[in-house]
Amino acid sequence: MLTQKDQKTIRSKLDNIYKIFLSKKDIDYFEKEIVQIIKQFNKKNPKKKKSISEKTTLVICYGDSIYSEKNKSIRVFKNFFQKKLKNYFNTIHFLPFYPSSSDSGFAVKDHYKIDSKLGNWFDIKSFSKKSDIMADMVINHSSARGLWFKNFLKAKRPGKDYFLTIDSKFNTSKVVRPRDHKLLKKIDIFNKTDYLWRTFSPDQLDLNFKNPAVLLRFIKIMINLINHGVTIFRLDAIAYLWKESGTKCINLNKTHEIIKLLRVISGLLNTQTLIVTETNLPEKENLSYFGKNDEANWIYNFSLPPLLIHAFLFENNSYLYNWSKKLPRSKNGNCYLNFIASHDGIGMRPTEGLLSSKALKDFLFRLKKNGSKFSYRKIQNKSKKIYEANITVFDALKKTNYDNGKFSFERYISAHSIMIAFEGVPAVYFNSIFGTSNDEAKFVITGNNRDVNRYKWNLKNISNKLNNKDSKEYYFYKKISNLLSIKKKQKAFHPNASRENINLGPKIFCFKRESINKKQTIICITNLSSKIQYLKLSKKFLKYKDLLGSKIFFTIDKRIKLDPCQTMWLSNR
Repeated sequence: MLTQKDQKTIRSKLDNIYKIFLSKKDIDYFEKEIVQIIKQFNKKNPKKKKSISEKTTLVICYGDSIYSEKNKSIRVFKNFFQKKLKNYFNTIHFLPFYPSSSDSGFAVKDHYKIDSKLGNWFDIKSFSKKSDIMADMVINHSSARGLWFKNFLKAKRPGKDYFLTIDSKFNTSKVVRPRDHKLLKKIDIFNKTDYLWRTFSPDQLDLNFKNPAVLLRFIKIMINLINHGVTIFRLDAIAYLWKESGTKCINLNKTHEIIKLLRVISGLLNTQTLIVTETNLPEKENLSYFGKNDEANWIYNFSLPPLLIHAFLFENNSYLYNWSKKLPRSKNGNCYLNFIASHDGIGMRPTEGLLSSKALKDFLFRLKKNGSKFSYRKIQNKSKKIYEANITVFDALKKTNYDNGKFSFERYISAHSIMIAFEGVPAVYFNSIFGTSNDEAKFVITGNNRDVNRYKWNLKNISNKLNNKDSKEYYFYKKISNLLSIKKKQKAFHPNASRENINLGPKIFCFKRESINKKQTIICITNLSSKIQYLKLSKKFLKYKDLLGSKIFFTIDKRIKLDPCQTMWLSNR
């Protein structure tokens, strides 16, 4: 039941966004539309709750991360998931599965359809009956070759006034860029000259959220996704949503207000849903998307991947330790979404203010030696700066300044053990389950740096690899699935269970997790180095057992021996 108080909250958010642009009558109209959408949805759907616990774990994949000539790829993935992954993951993040013109699905042509090569809505709906589905709302931009832009050029609905155009008076001098192409495209339309805004590529045209019809459209898209089984929404590139002349055009107040409105709507629907913001930005800006527990339910923990990889490559936890020590505790209803790898590269913006300029330079040099390519962004003085390193995590961790690859497998597994044990919900990229290397063949064909980390598996090929106990893929699959299997049984690994750093020197990264009911404590210890390390723990921890199964070896003076790149999860129960 929607109360008067709920309607007032919706109205308040709409006023915060549109009061200076729209008349009271226009805002009245959009308020009524939103209220009607919520009421109609709730009339048809009974209440459904979503529980987040230590069992919550995501696999990140494309609709065609695995394919076969015999069936649509979402069905192929579902069958593979049921056989190989369902015991370890309860949530699937499908990257954009809509018809698209470029950027591996992120230039959406039609938000109401699924690419016919991948499958259909029934495939998503049937998958959602036993697993949670997370999907992208590609909310900042849309394809230059899609229905909306075709209609925009004809002043026809849907699409009329959907795209952001500015005139020559708009001051873009302070705009923060995530790419290095030309931002604006001159266009002569409706008897005047305007400029189209293109944050991410010439094929991805930014939408105009000053037009409330665009926001209303995405609320309807959200409802359509829920009707087809999606209950977690990743708001892609959300930080760039609102633009104002003379500003950075990123993280603006109206963007935060729009997220707050979506969170309010999400909370009023009978089907409980979660909002996830994708903001590949410096730490403080990324954290701002929690709001006051009234914006994102989850935010990506963007600083974790580069700092974790850096700690292993330089066998030194100083930057990782200092960052994690200051990382704010998540609150009930909020949590971090932890990952090491994604469909994109290793973001460098989150290291701003965390890595020194020399540390960053050394880091990039080491990644380049390991086979990384780099993507750039423009900064205000027209020069370029590295935006992300394009490399798989397996290749990124393969060799260090101290180890020419002898402990690459152990290093890879230990990096995942830290991510999985860290405060928050763990997300594992599909290719990372198998330790996939850079897809150089795809890069040669496309020239797209990000394609090195977007390998697509033939079902027969990956099945053969997993049937071969001597294969690299089998080894990593067994090791990572074992970590996840153990993790889901530990109350101390609840996403909101407390985390406290323990300083054991620069070569060992250690933190304590404690269950919400205070009954379970786990000490997570990792040797970051390629040499044996010894450590001393408080006497009370000496009786703990290693959940990962290793026999704890003590020296005469009660120090614990850690092999190169070894991890222990010491638990009191």
